[in-house]
This record gives sequence, C-alpha cells and structure tokens, in this order.
Amino acid sequence: MKKTIMRLFNIKAKALALALIIGVSACDDGFEELNMNPNSPEDVPASLLLPTVLRNGINENAGLAWGLGNVVMQYSAKIQFTNEDRYNWGPESSPYNSYYNIMRDLENIKQIATTSGNDNYLGVAMVYQSWLYSVLTDAYGDVPYSEATQAKDGENLPQFDTQQSVYQGIITNLVNANDLLDPAGPSIEGDILFEGDIMKWKKFANSLLLRIHMRLSDRIDPSSAMQNIVSNPNLYPILESNDDNVALQYLADLPNQQPLYTTRSGSFDEYRLSEKMENTLKSLNDTRLYAYAQPTTDSGAGLVGDWDDYQGVPNGLADEEALQYSPSGDPAKGGSNFISRIGLMFSCSACNSLASPTARQAMLMSYSELQFILAEARERGFITAGAAEGYYREGIQSSFDYYDSRLEVGGYTAISNAVNADAAYFAQPDVAYTGSSSEKLQKIAMQKWIGNFFSGLEAWFDWRRTAYPVITPGPGAVQPTVPVRFIYPSSVQALNRDNYNAVVQRQGADNLNTRVWWDVN
Repeated sequence: MKKTIMRLFNIKAKALALALIIGVSACDDGFEELNMNPNSPEDVPASLLLPTVLRNGINENAGLAWGLGNVVMQYSAKIQFTNEDRYNWGPESSPYNSYYNIMRDLENIKQIATTSGNDNYLGVAMVYQSWLYSVLTDAYGDVPYSEATQAKDGENLPQFDTQQSVYQGIITNLVNANDLLDPAGPSIEGDILFEGDIMKWKKFANSLLLRIHMRLSDRIDPSSAMQNIVSNPNLYPILESNDDNVALQYLADLPNQQPLYTTRSGSFDEYRLSEKMENTLKSLNDTRLYAYAQPTTDSGAGLVGDWDDYQGVPNGLADEEALQYSPSGDPAKGGSNFISRIGLMFSCSACNSLASPTARQAMLMSYSELQFILAEARERGFITAGAAEGYYREGIQSSFDYYDSRLEVGGYTAISNAVNADAAYFAQPDVAYTGSSSEKLQKIAMQKWIGNFFSGLEAWFDWRRTAYPVITPGPGAVQPTVPVRFIYPSSVQALNRDNYNAVVQRQGADNLNTRVWWDVN
C-alpha cells in the first residue's frame, strides 16, 4: 500500500515539474517585458534629467553665496556661529560632491542627445557642465576632469587634472557648444533656466568664455580669444541686457521658491550687513544699500530708512563679541536689534510678512558683470572694440536697473524708487572714470565687487585675481590672510588617497593658503 502511494506521488510530482517547465518555456519570451517597472524606467529622457541637474547645481551655488561667498567677501558678516567669518574652515564637500553627482546625469544627457541627434541638448549640457567645472576648479584648484565621469568604464578613483588642462578642456567644450547650439534646430524641454531659448545658451557660452579668459589673463594672454568673440557678434553672441542674465527665476509655490524664503528666522538672522559693505556704499552715496540691507529694528523705520538707519557689523568677530556688537560703541545699544538684516528681497517668510518667494533670483552670471569684464579688457588693451568708460558706466547702470526691477517683482516699490544712479553718482571722484589706468582698474574692480553681491563664489574668485577691494581679516580670524581655495573633502582624502597624495605633491599643501594655478597675486 505504501509503495503504491509513493508511486502515485512520484508520478504527480514529475507531471507537475513537467508542467512548470513547459509553462516557463512558453512564458520565457515575454518575461523581461512583464518584469519591467514602469515607474522606474531604465532609460530616462533628457527632458526629465535636465530640470533636476539645473535646479540642483544652481541652488547649490545660491546656497554657497549665502553661507560663504557673501561672508568671505565681506558683503555680510555673522553674529552667531562665526566659524565661516573667522576662516575656521575644514574640508569642504560643497560644491565638490554635489557637482560630481550632477556630472553623471549630464553625461547621460549628452549620450541621449548624441543618440537622438539633438545637438541642442548636447550643447546645453556642455555649456552647463563647463560652468560647473569652472566653479570646481576655481574653488579647489586641480580636480578630476578627464576621468571624472568614467565610473561606468570601471574608473571609480579618478586622477586629478591640472587646472591648466581643466581650463583647456572647458574652453574647447564652450567653443564646440557654441557651434552646436542652433536656435533654428530641434527644440528642447525641461530647460528651467532659459525656457528653451537656445540663443540665450549661446550667449551664456560666449560670455562665460570671456570671464574665463579674463580669469586666466595673468597666465595666458587673452587678447586674441577675447577680440575674436567681441568682433564677431553674429558668430559669438554675448549677453546684451539684463534680459539675458544667467539667473534662475524662482516661483511662488513650493518647492521652487527662493531658498531663503523657507529658512528659519534664526538661521537667516545669523547673517547681517557687514561694516565693510555699509561703509563702502555710504562713502559712494550708493543707494543699492536699500536693496542689500534693511533698516535696523531699533530704528523703527519702514521699508526705506534714513542713511543712519542702516548699520553693519565687522567681519571676523568671535561669537560673543559679534552677538553683542554695538555700532555706536554704547554697550546699551548693542546686539541684533542695532544691526541691519540682509535685504528684504532675500528674506525668509518667518522673518518678515513682506518677504517674497520670487524677488530674488539665483545668479550665475549677469550682464553687469560682463560689462565690467569688457571694461577691464578694453582698459588693459585685450580688446579694441568699444570704450572702457562706456562698458564701465553700463555695468554700473545695469546693476542699479536690475535691483530696481527685482524689487518691483517683490512689491517693494518704495525701495525700488529709492535705488537709482543719477548723474551726481557718476560724477563723484571715486566713481567717475578718471585717473591713471591703475586707478581706473581699481574702480572697475570696486564696482564689480559691489555688483557681484549674492553671485555664488564668483566675487571671491575674481577678488583673488584682482586683490581689490582690500579685504582685511577680522580680529577673531584663525589665520592672518583671506583663504584662497577650499580644502578637498574628507571623502576624497580617505577613498582616493593615492590620487589625492599625487595632487598634493604637485599642487601644494591641501590648505586654505595654497594658490591655484591662475592665481599669481
């Protein structure tokens, strides 16, 4: 009986196994299709990748402007947790880690564009990638470039390229991108920076080239390259007005509001108008002060106060000293109520009911900055087109005009009406385009510094080249000089040690004082 039962069981088991084999064989052809997750596609279109890489990279730059760029260039100063203001900087992972993460998606966009034949997607990716690499190399010096995006090919520990070779690659890519970009060519989607306007991407590419050639001008004569661009506007269009500003426009709704709008009031209030910026603007009768800062709480002023209602704090103070600082010297009138907050158009909603989610833009490069680049190029004889004074005055005027328009976007008409550059402003001895060539270059550098407020790390990069205006470390600074580069992230030191050791051996000590290749000051 038991044997019979076992025989029946074996027969059924074999039949079941045979049925499973037949069933699997019959279904095998459609197995991959059935097991593809429609919510996690293997191939993502460029139109979906592009807005993410743009938003992430630009917002990172905007965050660096607030947290470090404005402070190290003494537009703002900290009254709490003052490490940044005292140069107590350690290994810096931003923008290194985030930008290299973005590079992978940009490579995917380039591959998709090449496969589909859409040169405009390819050109856009090349321009944006070039800007990212320029920020990285200006911040750190030598960085991974030639092997930076070869992880798919098994290169997970990239070597560091010299800054000179990185910039050679960037320049080549921007020139090629300008050739690829065609306003009459295929359209692109997902462009949250220029809304698919390919001509603006061409203008960005060539304007960025002018910035780069000026950056390298103490190492490589930029005359031929810069003259070639400015003398051929049809081939090499550049920014022509504030309408061409390379700036991300924020929106009224989450998650696309300007980043500081949603920050905590306590975090926003750590940063205040610096004494350096206050004194500079007041000495020039510069009404951009009304845009850059708010009247002190103690003043009781409205949107626009009197000149004395705006007070700054020195940079580089220790925490306790900074928090109790008194602009008047009277200890009874010390503390945050007596120091100006950063301007209302940059403010958080928790700080002020009049704060705007859209008045501030994230600036990558402005028309005003380009005009100062051209003014310097003309003054130094790098280009023959135009007049240095014309570029200089246009740089100043366009900066005033920009803040006038952005303040209107925020509904701050009273402030907008107060921000203007009249004939008397331009006639001041410290503003008028007069004096020796050296004095004129200092005036260009000063106005460029004022205009580069909230422009990421760009003011710091440019100041390291010009050494103007004078930036003096505060009394609580942990070192006697202004930092001239970032320290590589700890993860690089730990995980890519051989290549890290090689770059330190070549470039110099991995500290805040080792100058990058183009910085010969």
